[in-house]
Amino acid sequence: MSTITPHILLRAYSAGIFPMAESAEDNALYWVEPEERGVIPLDGLRISQSLRKRVRRQSFDVRIDSDFDSVIRACAERTRDRPSTWINNRILSLYSQLHRMGCCHSVECWNGDTLVGGLYGVRIGAVFFGESMFSRATDASKVALVHLVARLNAGGFKLLDAQFVNPHLERMGAVSLPKTEYHKVMEPLLGIDGDFFAFGSDRDPEAVLKLALAGPLG
Repeated sequence: MSTITPHILLRAYSAGIFPMAESAEDNALYWVEPEERGVIPLDGLRISQSLRKRVRRQSFDVRIDSDFDSVIRACAERTRDRPSTWINNRILSLYSQLHRMGCCHSVECWNGDTLVGGLYGVRIGAVFFGESMFSRATDASKVALVHLVARLNAGGFKLLDAQFVNPHLERMGAVSLPKTEYHKVMEPLLGIDGDFFAFGSDRDPEAVLKLALAGPLG
C-alpha cells in the first residue's frame, strides 16, 4: 500500500473504506469495504436494565478526548478474549494525527485516575465512524457507547458506523446494511455538520439515557 496520510484516510472514509492490518506486528495496511456494513441506529440503541442502572449510578467518570493516545493503545492490547489485534504502529500514528486535527475522538470511562474503558472513532459531517473499544471493568465499554450515542444525538449526527456486527454490538442494536444501501445512507450525511460537543459537560445520567434512546435531534 502506498503512503497513507491523514487526509487520504478521511477521503477513504468518505468513500466507504477504511484501513486494517493483518496483525499488530505487520506494518502493512490494506483497504476494507465490507459487503455488509455494521451500523448502530441512533434511534435504536438497546440498553439493558442492568446497564441503565450502571449509567444511573455513574459508576465511571466519563470524559471526552482527555487521553486519546491511551485509549487507542488500550484498544490495541491483547487480552484473554482478544488474543490478536489489527491495530499496528501505523494505525496508532495515523489516528493520533487525526485526533490532533480534531477529526478523531475518544469517549473514556475512568475510575479515579485509572482508565478502565472507552472507544474511539472518526467524525466526518453527521457521521461517526466507530473504530474500536476496550473494557477493563464490567460494562465500561458499554457505558462509553451509551454516552457516545447520547452525544451524537445531541449534536445532530445521523449515523453511527460500526464497520462490522458482532454479538456484543448486536445485543445493543447493531444491524447490517448491504454495501449499496450503506452508501445511499452515508454519503449525503457527509455534508451535514454534526456538533460533537453540543452535549457539553452535562453529566446527569437521566439526560444521558434520554438522549441515547431518543434518536437524532432535528
